[in-house]
Amino acid sequence: MLALSGMGGIALGYVLRVLIGLAQRGSIELDIKQKLLQAKEQAAKIIADAEFRGEVFETERLAPIEEREEKLAAREEHIVSREEFIDSRQRDIDDKEDEVRTREQEAIRAKSEAEKLTAERSKELAKVAHISEEAARKELFSEIERSYEEAILLRLQKLAANGRERFEDKARSILTSTIHRLGNAVNAEVMSLSVLLPSEEMKGKIIGKEGRNIKAFERATGVDVLIDDVPDRITLSSFDPLRRYVAKTALEKLIADGRIQPVKIEETVEKTRAEVVDIVKQKGEEAAYETSIIGLDPKLTELLGRLYFRSSYGQNMLQHSIETAHIAGMLATELGVDETVARTAALLHDIGKAVDHEVQGTHVEIGRRILEKFGVDTRVVQAMQSHHDEFPYETPESVIVQVADAISGSRPGARRDTAERYLERLGDLERLASTFEGVEKVYAIAAGREIRIFVNPGKVSDLAMHKLARDIAVRIQTELKYPGEIKVNIIRENRVVEFAR
Repeated sequence: MLALSGMGGIALGYVLRVLIGLAQRGSIELDIKQKLLQAKEQAAKIIADAEFRGEVFETERLAPIEEREEKLAAREEHIVSREEFIDSRQRDIDDKEDEVRTREQEAIRAKSEAEKLTAERSKELAKVAHISEEAARKELFSEIERSYEEAILLRLQKLAANGRERFEDKARSILTSTIHRLGNAVNAEVMSLSVLLPSEEMKGKIIGKEGRNIKAFERATGVDVLIDDVPDRITLSSFDPLRRYVAKTALEKLIADGRIQPVKIEETVEKTRAEVVDIVKQKGEEAAYETSIIGLDPKLTELLGRLYFRSSYGQNMLQHSIETAHIAGMLATELGVDETVARTAALLHDIGKAVDHEVQGTHVEIGRRILEKFGVDTRVVQAMQSHHDEFPYETPESVIVQVADAISGSRPGARRDTAERYLERLGDLERLASTFEGVEKVYAIAAGREIRIFVNPGKVSDLAMHKLARDIAVRIQTELKYPGEIKVNIIRENRVVEFAR
């Protein structure tokens, strides 16, 4: 019994355990199903939210594209309309070109027919008048000239006056501005060739025993010493300005020292010559510095400094070159051309005068060769070589250098002329003008700056006066040398005299 009871208890416990396990299994499955359902619902929410966000993002992304597509479409429409407008304008232009071409051809045909008719009429007139076509043309022009002489003369005078006033006003403005800007004062200098003696006894010391002192001095300096020409003075003569200056300075030192003998003379002359070399270099460098010109060869600068001892009509050549450089630079600035080229060419325009007593040729030719030798810019050579009309004016700077040279040389007080040269120039002016037909009297006035010509009214008409004035001016320019400009003034007057008896 007990065994059966135990067996029953075990069986009942097993059944209960199975039932309890089944119950727990059902509860777990239910829980899993609930969690699965919750997971599905949550996934559905996430998917719905993602789809919503994707739709929003897609809408935001596509909005600019649609806007750009709309703008592109509008632009394409505008381009199409512009192309249609351009095509229309092109057709109009083509039509007008065809019309102009047609009219041009018609004009050419009309001109050709007119020329043909004119030639035929000229031939017919020549046949009727029994004269050639050239003679008929001359006769026609002569008749027109005679008929309208007064009108032509008035027109010429008006054109000449208007043109002259316009150009003179412009030139006057530029030159006045330039000259007013030139602030450096330049005085005319004369290189003295005589040495003042303290007493007549000094002449004996200078001459020395049997003339040995004066011979030693002439041999050392290369100048001629004139003792008896002027009382209390000794005159030094030489073609070389540097030799004259060395001799003058050395003689003044010897007179001040009082010891005059051949050895002392040679020593003093050598010492003075070395001092003059230093002065030459210093003056050349000062001139280049004052005109703001750099890069010149030292030997060229030394040649420039030699102009300090050279003068022309009383005007110091180095000062004249410096003044010309300043004027040329300011003129170049006013006219808008190369200022450096103009200033350099103006400073070096008379460089040939430093050695023209040693080298054959004009100072322009010598200066040109010097500049080419030292490798100066070709534009500078072209600008300096034309200041005396020996070479053509190839650049604007060449004209500026010529004008600046004339301004510096012809300004009041710049140069002095000799009476013989002055009278010779006036005589040449009067003789040249007297060679023209119809000229009765000629007077050179205003210090040779103006020439006044009286003509025969029966031989020279009012219209012919203009041609006569131009011809005289051209001959003066080509045949005579003169500073500045000369005014040609022609006077024609009719006088009628009658007597009452």
